[in-house]
Amino acid sequence: MLNKKIEKALNDQIKIEAESSQAYLAMASWADAAGFPGTAGFLYAHSDEERMHMLKLISFVNDRGGQAVIPALVQPPKEYKNLQNVFNLLHEHEQKVTSEIHTVVDICLKEKDYTTHNFMQWYVAEQIEEETLARTILDKLKLLGTESGALYMFDRDLPSLSAPKPTAK
Repeated sequence: MLNKKIEKALNDQIKIEAESSQAYLAMASWADAAGFPGTAGFLYAHSDEERMHMLKLISFVNDRGGQAVIPALVQPPKEYKNLQNVFNLLHEHEQKVTSEIHTVVDICLKEKDYTTHNFMQWYVAEQIEEETLARTILDKLKLLGTESGALYMFDRDLPSLSAPKPTAK
């Protein structure tokens, strides 16, 4: 049976993951309408991934004897200045998600719920990848500037971009 503090923390995280999915869906729709199909595809896929993160939490809460709460969501913005703005917001959002996941892990340790702590380690590792990918994209955009040809190539290549993996030295 889930401790009530843990159940609340996990339900809070369910909402964060749902909001992430919605935010990336809104960004994808903007990119699609703005003529960036590669970026739109990348963000649509990212939205789906965040939804899967939410579903994984829902299953865990219910499987452990708690009750997952499906949250009401605030509508995300529908307009963005440019691609740099989209990915700045995405990076800031991922940093916030990381902080919230750390809060859940901290509660697990304080409550001595090592099963949930173990489950949350997947999210901790996932956030390292998410933040690294966002920073990599921002670095590329900074190098490109606002030249339309460079942005065209960025948009074309974005779907194949993934976070760099650490190499053994």
